[in-house]
Amino acid sequence: MGQITLQKVSKKFGNAEVIPPLDLTIEDGEFTVFVGPSGCGKSTLLRLIAGLEDITSGSILIDGTDATDQPPAKRGLAMVFQSYALYPHMTVRKNIAFPMRMAGIDQAEQDRRIEQAAAALNLTDYLDRRPGQLSGGQRQRVAIGRAIVREPSAFLFDEPLSNLDAALRVGMRLEIGELHKRLRTTMIYVTHDQVEAMTMADKIVVLRAGVIEQVGTPLELYRTPRNTFVAGFIGSPKMNLLEGEEASRHDAHTVGIRPEHIDVAEEGGLWSGRVGVAEHLGSDTFFHVHETGLAETITVRAPGEVNFRHGDRITLSPRLEQLHRFDRDGARIA
Repeated sequence: MGQITLQKVSKKFGNAEVIPPLDLTIEDGEFTVFVGPSGCGKSTLLRLIAGLEDITSGSILIDGTDATDQPPAKRGLAMVFQSYALYPHMTVRKNIAFPMRMAGIDQAEQDRRIEQAAAALNLTDYLDRRPGQLSGGQRQRVAIGRAIVREPSAFLFDEPLSNLDAALRVGMRLEIGELHKRLRTTMIYVTHDQVEAMTMADKIVVLRAGVIEQVGTPLELYRTPRNTFVAGFIGSPKMNLLEGEEASRHDAHTVGIRPEHIDVAEEGGLWSGRVGVAEHLGSDTFFHVHETGLAETITVRAPGEVNFRHGDRITLSPRLEQLHRFDRDGARIA
């Protein structure tokens, strides 16, 4: 079991309230991602769940039991940090075994869990090496293995891939996703990378300044963002948000249109503009178009074979059925 419930949980550092009172339930076996810009409180919230920070008010329940005042070791959770936190003088085997030795688990059971975790993480051939002999991705797998052998009710990941290069991040995302499917254990994952959130999560929690802006599946957040903050944060490239005459034409203070929902052609579109920057990425091309008569530069996602260049004049046709409308406060208009 691994249900985690936050009831009116808040956190202050001195007089600064970084997490206003919030409620959140993470279901047993769910992969939940906390996402938001730097400083939004997502890592602090994870540390409150882990017991590494004391909450100011409210309650934390783990499988229905109040764990608010329990120390981290008693919560049945395992945390994987950004920095790996491996012991450099110990072998991989001893690093993985360390929490079990501290817990007094007998050697035969230690060996069973180590072999099982190593097989799941492709570390069997590296058990007698030291961390300095491993790549960054392998070190992160060792850190995950050390968490697995504790057999926790939930795993807590604090930006575990941020130290890896782009190719390794993609590979590790897939590995963590596969691990979740095999273990079926609750996982809470913190990242500022909304691509990671979209590709890994069962449920995404979008945070801003300690406040939960929206909770939902990746597609729910993509298709029906609750406000302009979520609309601009979820999706890559981000949604175009337009104000002024174009918005008022649709009875809104702000209208949004995603780059992939705008068709581009040489003529015949609703807006006419000039290509500023064209980013050719192979399968896709991103055009940043200005001089459209709108105050904002428009970003368009087009097929890779579309080959307009800097300075070309083109026309843009937003798919009107894909428009998002927001009121003066930034809230979605149904």
